[in-house]
Amino acid sequence: MSEITIDDFAKLDLRVGIVKSAEHIEGTKLLKLMIDLGTETRQIISGIAEFYKPEELVGKRVILIANLKPRKIRGFESQGMILAAGCKEDEEKGIKPRIITVDGEVPAGTKVC
Repeated sequence: MSEITIDDFAKLDLRVGIVKSAEHIEGTKLLKLMIDLGTETRQIISGIAEFYKPEELVGKRVILIANLKPRKIRGFESQGMILAAGCKEDEEKGIKPRIITVDGEVPAGTKVC
């Protein structure tokens, strides 16, 4: 594991977002999520369709990297990334990725620090 400085960590803008809608992108392992960040709604494309049904995610408070440069994934723009515990190398060990959620009623857009 490589170390980073506190200055590196400070570059990340982590925010609480509330999943407003989720849908499977046909023919892929992707979900299209609409996430409320308090002042705006972001579209996030996430490769978690084999681990979550869309309806399981609606209403959940998730952690989002809000300042990640947008990119096109299978023709859809993704405007950030939700965080999950468990990565591709963990799947080989039988660990399924699980999204990181917030305990309690934290408002959308709250900064994670």
